[in-house]
Amino acid sequence: MTALRVSRLDQPDTHRLVASKYRDQGDSVLVGIADDDAHLRDIFDLDHATNDRLLAENDLLPGIGVDELVYAVPRYRVINAAFCHAHPAGSRFNGPERGAWYASFALQTAQLEIAFHRTVALAEIDHFHDSATYDDFLAGFHSEFHDLRRAPQFAACLAPDSYLASQLLAAELLAGGSAGLVYPSVRHRGGTNLVCFRPALVNDVRLGATYRFTWRGEPRPMIELETAG
Repeated sequence: MTALRVSRLDQPDTHRLVASKYRDQGDSVLVGIADDDAHLRDIFDLDHATNDRLLAENDLLPGIGVDELVYAVPRYRVINAAFCHAHPAGSRFNGPERGAWYASFALQTAQLEIAFHRTVALAEIDHFHDSATYDDFLAGFHSEFHDLRRAPQFAACLAPDSYLASQLLAAELLAGGSAGLVYPSVRHRGGTNLVCFRPALVNDVRLGATYRFTWRGEPRPMIELETAG
């Protein structure tokens, strides 16, 4: 950690693509399966007991405290969800107990990151037929981040098929108070990504355009603009 340089970032328009099925669209989908108001209350109670974001907002999630989450700012649920809903195996720079906000400096980089991970999932079932839309959430970052660019001694943290070294580094940085990391994209040559460890540093979140990813029997998807931002 001490050998890793820190860089000041002033990046107003990073891109984070989130599956549109998670978009907050008003009434919960649970309304449609409830028989009556009492049934709906019971369903909501069950949902709330298993929703990691809601557990965290009530200080019941071990990986992140309620004091770290954000409230009363635009898209605060989107921000909090990134830190509360970690992948069961973790991601490149976070373990399974706590999520992080991943974003790319360029839209194309964000698209290629999504395409890669979804293609891996489709390869596991050997079925390259799928179509889904993703919303582009823009956010600004104006803080100091640890910097993996031009840091060959940390090459293991950018391994294309292993998160072991990167998760160990991230755990050390998180414990040391780091804001996060800026690093070269593993999936887009020349692209740049960042991972933010702190909800309060995710600024000015805005919903941009929506893009459709379609796989038609091949590992490489077609990416089309669905709706403009």
